[in-house]
Amino acid sequence: MNKHPEKAAQRQQNAIALRRVLRYIAAQRKYVALSLFCALVQVAAALLIPVLCGDAIDYMIGIGQVDFAAILKYLSLIAGIVGLSAIAQWVLSASNHHITFLVSRDLRNDAMKKIQRLPLSYLDGHAAGDLVSRLIADVDTFGDGLLMGFTQLFTGLLTIGGTLGIMIALNFTIAMIVVVLTPLSLFVASFIARSTYRYFQKQTVVRGQQTALINEMIEGHSVVQAFSHEDESQQQFDQINDELRGVSLKAVFFSSLTNPSTRLVNNIVYAAVGLCSALFALKGHVSIGELSIFLSYASQYAKPFNEISGVVTELQNALACAGRIFELMDEKEEPSDAQGAEIESDGHVQLENVSFRYVEDRPLIENFSLDVKSGQRIAIVGPTGCGKTTLINLLMRFYDVNEGSIRVSGKDIRNLRRHSLRGNFGMVLQDTWLKKGTIRENIAYGRPDATEEEIISAARAAHAHSFIRRLPKGYDTEITENGGNLSQGQRQLLCIARVMLSLPPMLILDEATSSIDTRTEIRIQAAFHAMMQGRTSFIVAHRLSTIRQADIILVMKSGNIVEKGSHEQLMEKNGFYAHLYNSQYAGVE
Repeated sequence: MNKHPEKAAQRQQNAIALRRVLRYIAAQRKYVALSLFCALVQVAAALLIPVLCGDAIDYMIGIGQVDFAAILKYLSLIAGIVGLSAIAQWVLSASNHHITFLVSRDLRNDAMKKIQRLPLSYLDGHAAGDLVSRLIADVDTFGDGLLMGFTQLFTGLLTIGGTLGIMIALNFTIAMIVVVLTPLSLFVASFIARSTYRYFQKQTVVRGQQTALINEMIEGHSVVQAFSHEDESQQQFDQINDELRGVSLKAVFFSSLTNPSTRLVNNIVYAAVGLCSALFALKGHVSIGELSIFLSYASQYAKPFNEISGVVTELQNALACAGRIFELMDEKEEPSDAQGAEIESDGHVQLENVSFRYVEDRPLIENFSLDVKSGQRIAIVGPTGCGKTTLINLLMRFYDVNEGSIRVSGKDIRNLRRHSLRGNFGMVLQDTWLKKGTIRENIAYGRPDATEEEIISAARAAHAHSFIRRLPKGYDTEITENGGNLSQGQRQLLCIARVMLSLPPMLILDEATSSIDTRTEIRIQAAFHAMMQGRTSFIVAHRLSTIRQADIILVMKSGNIVEKGSHEQLMEKNGFYAHLYNSQYAGVE
């Protein structure tokens, strides 16, 4: 029975991660073969030079017995081998960097593709900063460890095998001293590596938490300052930063023990080889040149253990980071819709007995039914948390219903390709999103092939043309990340222009004018009114004055439709809608 199930599970995870990493490396087999060949050439050159030096030494023993011609011959040969070794080392370094960069690129690409296929529920439940940390910091750390492995592991193993083989061939007894003492170095390196991995793994987790917090604080910095929460935010950051410092110091401490520990063992090996070789030389069993060869090989044999122990430590860190990346890549994806049908909707939408819940034991929408005719304008109102935005998420199939069905033009949306379904909707949300690029590129996001005239026409319809024209470069003005160099209202106008350009058969307007001044809002509402002619529209609004012209107003409460009708009909009922409306405009509580 395993007394340490956690350690056994960890070893199993490491083995799985290592196998998956090797599959990525196998895709670069040509560069791996070139790297191995160059490592072999470099090691062969390094092993041959001590032999040539030892032979040259034997030609300079004794007064008046120095053979300069032979020594010059050996020196010329050594110089040629050194030159060949330098070339092999350069090609080896270039190949290893190429392998590392390609593997890191492929790993990051696969992780990014995975994020594109993850359901919205996963992204809603995980901090964006942590995901960024996995794709950037963890992949970079993994690449550093992989590069060190390729740079030093191949040459180290070949050097150890080559030096040991030659020493056995030269003198079996001296070689056995090395063989007997070698396991001690391996034991020390193995013990430290096991202790190090735990702290490196914890370090990657805490670093992800820190990145998430920094991302959160920067994005909401104005809110933090407005509520005077700078000190609390700093304390929260200090707490995570101190935790990161603690685990990082422990990881570095244990990893730093590796080199001096193995170096001590290797110095013992070197001293033992030197002493034994000197005794053999005194008895005439080995020459002075062979003594120098043994000392050179003892040094060469010891050095790779220092390097490999460092490599093992870095590989532990790399595997910890790779594990976090593979953990992301193993998450359950959205159900595949590769076999789904395409659709060009006429705007007819039906919801039949729809039930949905984010959490299994907390019902949100229950037995919801609705039949929306083509071209109708449906306004959805209700208190916060009643399910308005959830309904939009279900229509766009960001989430799938738990029970019932949603049909567009008579087709169940679960049988449609998501790309095709979403192409029939145009969305303007309260939370604006703009990509880094020019204003022109952002407006044309849904229609990259749009002409300049169409882009300007859409901007005019959204009443964005006037402020765009006043910018330094007009439509060629670069927008920073998420439109940071524009006001909230300007960003929302660009999002409206983006929908004005694409003009899909169905529209979703979720507080689309919440950040726009009243005068511009009146104009935008007129533009929306023209745009919605002949198009099915779903309008989520808190300001009830903006949805008075809707064909049907759905009043939601706790996931259910409690009232339905036009504005006039609902006001005559004097029910929940009338109470909401009057509380906004008549001060009724």
